[in-house]
Amino acid sequence: MVLNRRLDADIISALDGATNNLGGATTLTLAIVAKALVTLGENEVPVEEEDNMFAVMTPACLGYLMQIDAFNNADYVSVKYLDGPSVRMKRWAGFNWIFHPNLTGTGTASEKTYFFHRNSIGSAFDMDGLNTAIGYNDEQDYSYARASSFTASGILQQSGVLQFLHNASAI
Repeated sequence: MVLNRRLDADIISALDGATNNLGGATTLTLAIVAKALVTLGENEVPVEEEDNMFAVMTPACLGYLMQIDAFNNADYVSVKYLDGPSVRMKRWAGFNWIFHPNLTGTGTASEKTYFFHRNSIGSAFDMDGLNTAIGYNDEQDYSYARASSFTASGILQQSGVLQFLHNASAI
């Protein structure tokens, strides 16, 4: 779990370096989602590849999405978010939606959230350098487990990453 949180932090840090944005801080609406899809398409990102299109949002964004009828309407989604099974991400409006509580600025008037194509961001994990230790200390009567690794992330194509400043101060 710690290594996964570290990977998440690396990717979030890389996404924070995005230079394309959707304007000033506002709340998430259907119009913003449409603008993101159009902007990425105009940047020559293959938006028709829905398996590769992602939106990484804060919990407050989820709160606003849940108020958009089309987000919960069975005519527009295959998995009913309010009634369906637990899922890690939801596909809607051309994006795979991931909600993460550790995005920069979470809970403020300028949360950093992102729309991107999978090929626009890279993440590396040194599998050969993975160091793990598991053991038991008889003298102190405790067990331990430790894992460490080298990771790195970066934006590969700026045109494929959009930053959206979300205003979560009202929710």
